[in-house]
Amino acid sequence: MTSFTLHDETTAPDESKTLLAKSKKAFGMIPGLHAVMAEAPGLLEAYQTVHQLFVNSSFDKDELTVVWQTVNVENACHYCVPAHTGIAKSMGVDDAITDALRNKTPLPNARLEALRDFTLTLVRNRGNVSDNAVQAFLDADFTKRQILEVILGYSQKVMSNYTNHLADTPVDQPFQKFAWRKAA
Repeated sequence: MTSFTLHDETTAPDESKTLLAKSKKAFGMIPGLHAVMAEAPGLLEAYQTVHQLFVNSSFDKDELTVVWQTVNVENACHYCVPAHTGIAKSMGVDDAITDALRNKTPLPNARLEALRDFTLTLVRNRGNVSDNAVQAFLDADFTKRQILEVILGYSQKVMSNYTNHLADTPVDQPFQKFAWRKAA
C-alpha cells in the first residue's frame, strides 16, 4: 500500500496551510482525513466546501447522519463510520439512529428508513434510480431538492471514503472508541 503523509501546518503544501488551520479551528485538531487530503489542496478545499454545503442543506441533523453513515457503511469506511459516530453524538443524534446505521438494522421511523433506502439505491445503482424508488422517496415526504441533496452528501463521502481506503487513514484518537469494521 502506498504511504501517505499526515500533514500539519508545517509540512503541508503552501496552498493547504490555511485550509488545515481552518480544520484545526473547526475541530480543535487536524483530523487525519484532512491531514491526508492536504497533499492535494484542491481535494481538501473541495471536501471542506462540499461538507459545509451539505451541512447547510435542507436536511436536519438526523437526516444528515442517515446519508453520511449509510454511504460510510455501504463503502465500508473504517475511518468515517467512527468519525461520524462521534459527530452524530456531538450533534445530539439519538444513539438508536447511529446504532441502526452502523449495524444495518431498522431505523426508528419509516421516514428515516426511506432516506436510507433511497441513499443506498442511489449508491448501489450509481445514480440510476428507478421512477418507483424516486416516488417512494417523495411519498415519504421528501422533496426533489432533497433528491439532489443526497447526491451532494454522497459526493462528500466519495471524497472521504475513497481517500481513507487508499491512505488507510488512522482513526483519530477521539473516535477510536467508536471503531467499526464491516460485518463478514
